[in-house]
Amino acid sequence: MKDGRDCWWEDEIKKVETQGNPLCPAEEMDAEDVLFILYTSGSTGKPKGVVHTTAGYMVWTNYTFVNVFQYQPGQVHFCTADIGWITGHSYIMYGPLSAGATSLMFEGVPTWPDAGRFWDIIEKHKVDILYTAPTAIRSLMGFGLDPIKGKDLSSLKVLGSVGEPINEEAWHWYHEHIGNKNCPVVDTWWQTETSGILISNLADVTPHKPSFATLPLPGVQPCLVDEQGKVIEGNNVSGNLCIKFPWPGIIRTTYNDHERCKQTYFSTYQNMYFTGDGCLRDEEGNYRITGRVDDVLNVSGHRIGTAEVENAINEHPQVIESAIVGYPHDIKGQGIYAYVICEGEITDEAKMKQEIMQVVSKIIGPIAKPDKIQIVPGLPKTRSGKIMRRILRKIAEGETGNLGDTSTLLDPSLVDIIKNGKL
Repeated sequence: MKDGRDCWWEDEIKKVETQGNPLCPAEEMDAEDVLFILYTSGSTGKPKGVVHTTAGYMVWTNYTFVNVFQYQPGQVHFCTADIGWITGHSYIMYGPLSAGATSLMFEGVPTWPDAGRFWDIIEKHKVDILYTAPTAIRSLMGFGLDPIKGKDLSSLKVLGSVGEPINEEAWHWYHEHIGNKNCPVVDTWWQTETSGILISNLADVTPHKPSFATLPLPGVQPCLVDEQGKVIEGNNVSGNLCIKFPWPGIIRTTYNDHERCKQTYFSTYQNMYFTGDGCLRDEEGNYRITGRVDDVLNVSGHRIGTAEVENAINEHPQVIESAIVGYPHDIKGQGIYAYVICEGEITDEAKMKQEIMQVVSKIIGPIAKPDKIQIVPGLPKTRSGKIMRRILRKIAEGETGNLGDTSTLLDPSLVDIIKNGKL
């Protein structure tokens, strides 16, 4: 507490109550006044303070909320994110509330007191729009269909996915068992730095496609570039995802370090915002995020996306979730290290690992088979549901001493468990 700057809320509210005038006039703000600073984990372990401003953030979150979810007045919107992270900021608070929507807030985990928690909430409050993360969907898949039985989910009009690319198995489970095949699934791609959605299908307006974010929103200009920065034209191509032109909600700076903002986002490719993500564009122009560019492995000269291997592993019926990282390999250059969460107790780990390798070999090919598979009880995630891959990478590489900042993790104790079980 600093005199002249800080004050206690309870002292200030007493002044209002005693004066008998509870009115608090809105403060006029400049469009570019700082609205908030939100820290996002950096690859070096030092978080970056992403700065968003008053007008651009409001315009973009409102525009994307109304259009992506095709919000209609009176509908109930349920975003399951943590309110302290960007998805909660944008799609629990600013987007829905600026559009006059009813925004339902939830505190807790979807599996307590049982795995029917989300479905109870949807039935009770007649939820129209459900916006959640693939990690939550996969977790609930692990409990089977019993928690859904007898639950009335008929109020649902739109399903949304956020936080990471959703694998096909989870997409189909979500669409079939939660949406009863009647609800479009909007698979939204965006980042803390973008403030809101940049690539997504529009509910019941543009087609959805399993595991694809599909098309950019009107006004958004994505492009794919190669390692030399040359724009890759045409369809059926892969490259690094960049944005050619700014949008209202674009990051303004990183707090107290504008040079870091410039170097991180605007220096890799000239006159473009570099997302850090690899991407595939199919024959129809749909975009599929293949994972962070620094999560592309070079195995014996073959470039393999971590998301691609994870999607394959997750096809195994007993696998709930997986995370792939690379580690130094004497022969291949990089080896594939898989952290895998399984459903139920695994009595024969060797057999399970062999089955996982067979699934990967069948779907992708023998080159993508993991060199090491570690069965883990959970993965180190931020409260927004993102897997902290740099920690997993360091553990796989044997660097278990300095793992960087872990303060943003939902359950830091998992790190020691994984570290102690390292292969």
